Amino acid sequence: MISKAKGITIAGTTLLDTVKNIETYPKAGMLVHISDIKRSVGGCVPNVSINLAKIDRNIPIKAVTKIGKDENGEFIRKELKTNGINVDGVCCSESEPTGFCDVMSIPSGERTFFLKKGANSVFSPEDVDEESLACDMFHIGYIFLLDQFDKEDKEFGTVMARFLSMLQKKGIKTSIDVVSDATGNYSKKIIPALKYCDYFIVNEIECCETWKLSPYSELGELNVESIHMAMDKCIEAGVSRKVIVHCKEACFCLDKNGEFTTVFSLNVPKEIIKGTVGAGDAFCAGCLYGLYKGLQDKEILEFASAAAACNLLEANATDGMKDKNEIIKLPAKYGRLNNKKSL
Repeated sequence: MISKAKGITIAGTTLLDTVKNIETYPKAGMLVHISDIKRSVGGCVPNVSINLAKIDRNIPIKAVTKIGKDENGEFIRKELKTNGINVDGVCCSESEPTGFCDVMSIPSGERTFFLKKGANSVFSPEDVDEESLACDMFHIGYIFLLDQFDKEDKEFGTVMARFLSMLQKKGIKTSIDVVSDATGNYSKKIIPALKYCDYFIVNEIECCETWKLSPYSELGELNVESIHMAMDKCIEAGVSRKVIVHCKEACFCLDKNGEFTTVFSLNVPKEIIKGTVGAGDAFCAGCLYGLYKGLQDKEILEFASAAAACNLLEANATDGMKDKNEIIKLPAKYGRLNNKKSL
């Protein structure tokens, strides 16, 4: 008898994104015109789960998160259900609105975020039905936006660490992500959770800032040695399987045995890039797919980087994602950056 796949649960931050395209960022006190406005889902839960569903419709995916009792929350719930995602774990706050984010995006792909945490700030372990968790993998993000999980715990360091410990005891593989917060105490909020992580999937800034290292040289060039060192420290802190780091130029994987793998990003022409909102979540979805399917480290990075490239083709975080069979064709279409330069 063939056992039924348990699938992946995506938990944590949920937002309603309003992406506003502008020509440039204005100086203080000055005006800039908005050329286009689009409303879409945002945050870890909608972005990663919808992208995963688009990659492979056969993987059972469950969303565990908190929204407000408002129009934005219903919009998000509908989008999740439309994409075949189990929303039984989506609960409503009695006091907070659905979290939202105004995203200001310029033609080069850079963006700035104005965020209201809303219901994310009151989402807690008590909102997670432990008895209903029958998944193979549980991915949660983002540290710094989940106030109740970021709280201090005398025994585990943070509530997040205690929660992840509980999941691992149930035999569930754990994965976490972080939001880039200029004011966040990275070491205090992240390091305790690493001890109870199977996978740590973050960008170069988040990984390095955790250990007070710089991912870039004084000339602004990517410092792979520094990134590798930060990833080593994550393994030493307790990540039990893999640390995966992504950035604009490349992505990296370090496994528990010390094997370090590098894959360059796809060379997507600048003229067809519509935005980078949610590129990290698209990469994360690609990683989770690869991990779930048992791909080798290089294959995981190759697939995830191609999934991230899909994201660049649309302005929001999910419209650009393609089926797995289309994703694997993209490297041949665009090539990779190492054809032009090396790190």
